[in-house]
Formats: sequence, structure tokens, C-alpha cells
Amino acid sequence: MNRLLEVRGLKAHYGSTEVLHGIDLDVEEGKVTALLGANGAGKTTTLRAICHFQVRTSGSVSFRGERIDARSTEQIAMLGVGHVPDGRGTFLGLSTEENLRLGSHRRGGRSPEVAQDLERMYGYFPRLKERRGQQAGTLSGGEQQMLAIARALMARPTLLLLDEPSFGLAPLVVKDIFAIMRRIRDEQNVSILLVEQNARIALELADSAYLLETGRVVKHGSSEAMRSDDAVRRAYLGE
Repeated sequence: MNRLLEVRGLKAHYGSTEVLHGIDLDVEEGKVTALLGANGAGKTTTLRAICHFQVRTSGSVSFRGERIDARSTEQIAMLGVGHVPDGRGTFLGLSTEENLRLGSHRRGGRSPEVAQDLERMYGYFPRLKERRGQQAGTLSGGEQQMLAIARALMARPTLLLLDEPSFGLAPLVVKDIFAIMRRIRDEQNVSILLVEQNARIALELADSAYLLETGRVVKHGSSEAMRSDDAVRRAYLGE
């Protein structure tokens, strides 16, 4: 197993409140790992803790065998960890293409490689190409989600932390976005750590999954094993 990300004993605090209570998890290179759990289980906090974003942490986080838990969010991003937070975080006053170019600012916004990456993103997300000059704040919710993912990919991450990509979107839009993420994994070899409330669609995409309850990992295994688990099926798959 080629581990890209290793998390050991990770705790996270907002002020004096401990939200994660020493979790362990791994993400393999070129694989999708899902984080499942009810609202308040600590899924979003886990992503924030990995990239040191708006939360105080302790424990060990290693990326490509190197400890990153003492690094800043900016330094972690430069190592190849992209984060698409909940709420999408697009720059609403800028155009679609301006948002995408911001994703590549560390590589120089107008280099030939950036132009190639822009066309690649437009290939994955044709609707963004149609709206390249449109102000991001006027895009639909699904288009804004596509834009947030594409902007993160413009930085050429090795690992993408993706928080609730289906939230508030119509089922057909969700299906399109997850199909695109599968292509990105297969064609770009981008590993994904996916937080998703829709456990069924998450397990269809993921290779493995962890189940969080109140800031602790209570189950983990292959997606097939998690789909076959009676407790997971009753609580999260509605079976």
C-alpha cells in the first residue's frame, strides 16, 4: 500500500472545545477515501485539521512521508494539497476564468502550462467554458461547485480535500460532478479525501471509507465492506 497521507492521533479544537479525539486515517495514492458520518461527527473539521485551516490541532499528519502538521495552510497547499471547503469559497465578483487563474497563481497565471490546464478544466467542465466570462456570483449552485473544484485542480494538487460537493444540488448535477471526479482520479492520478453526507454516492466513488461518530473513527474498510455492513446500511444507506 502506497500511503500518500497518514494521520495519527489527530485532535482538533475550536477554542477550548475538542472536536476530534485522536483519529487515525490513511489515503492511498491514486485512490478516493470517503469520510462518512452524521452532521457534527467531525468530518469537515478533519479536512480543516489536515491542512491547518481555522482550527487548532495536535497529533501527526504526514504527506508523502513528510510531517506537515506544523506547517501553515499556505505551505501545505504548496506541497500539493488542495482544499475545496464547504460553502465553495468562489470569488463571486470575479469571472469564471479569473477564478480559475487564481487557482494557478503560484505557477504564474499566464504561462503556457496554465493555458493548457485551463483547457483541461474546460474539457472536464464544459459548462464553465460556456460561462468563462460570466461573473461567478451569477452561476448556479452546481456551476459554482464545479468552479470550486476546477480552481483547486488548477494548482495541480496530488491530494484533493473535498467537502460536501453534493450539498444543495439537484441529483442530476451531483451525478455529473461525481462522474467528473472519477475521471480526474483516473486520468490525473489525483487522490481524493471526500467528505460527503450522501453515503450511497460516496461509496460508489470511493475505494475505502471511514465512519466518524462524535470525533472518533468507529469503522473503516473498503467501500464494498462498508456497503455490506448492516449498521452502515441501516443508518446511512436507508436499507
